[in-house]
Amino acid sequence: MRDTILVTRPEPGARDTADRLAALGRRAVLAPMLAVQPRRLALSGPPPQAVLVTSGNALAALPAALHGVPLLAVGDATAVRARDAGFAVVHSAGGNAEALAALTVRLCRPEWGTLLLASGEGQGLPLAAALRARGFRVRRRVVYAAAPVAALSAAAALALRAGSVQAALFFSAATARAFVTLLRRELPDSVVAEVAALALSPSVADALRPLPWRAIRVASHPNQDELLTLLP
Repeated sequence: MRDTILVTRPEPGARDTADRLAALGRRAVLAPMLAVQPRRLALSGPPPQAVLVTSGNALAALPAALHGVPLLAVGDATAVRARDAGFAVVHSAGGNAEALAALTVRLCRPEWGTLLLASGEGQGLPLAAALRARGFRVRRRVVYAAAPVAALSAAAALALRAGSVQAALFFSAATARAFVTLLRRELPDSVVAEVAALALSPSVADALRPLPWRAIRVASHPNQDELLTLLP
């Protein structure tokens, strides 16, 4: 019976998604494709006018000294985690990096001071460039790296071999690419022929196309709530 939903995002987000699925009466199997490695953030100079966060994975590196600075989060789930971490003023862009840029332009002004953009390795560059083009001073700091895991989780491999996976959730192109690589290394492509791949955005869907999925579906907006509405 195909009753399993594969969750490929890294921790701690994977557990959050599994809890959401359990509340919907769905069975989740965790298969994090990336391992997040935090980095220390060194601060100097006056505080920024706002902190921009493109992923909840950046929050662990932000010190308590920034909790009084407005935080602009890429989406609602990251905003919730920021509030739980102690940030007093949190705004959600409710979408992607483009939405975060628009939110920043609406709430901030170049003359009010520097923006601190906390992001992962190799991420945030287009966002920083877009804001600098609007006259903002942006300090981009890499506060974590996400490396592909070495193998599929045992539970995920077992579920795929048994044919019990109904759908797989993909939140980023990086997790999608890692999944494609690992699956082709460890299992035949045919194990996903009856599995629906649910992608957060078109770029995520593109990364999944090398595999013969039953279907690839893309969320209407790049957030978890919309992604979960695609569940079979």
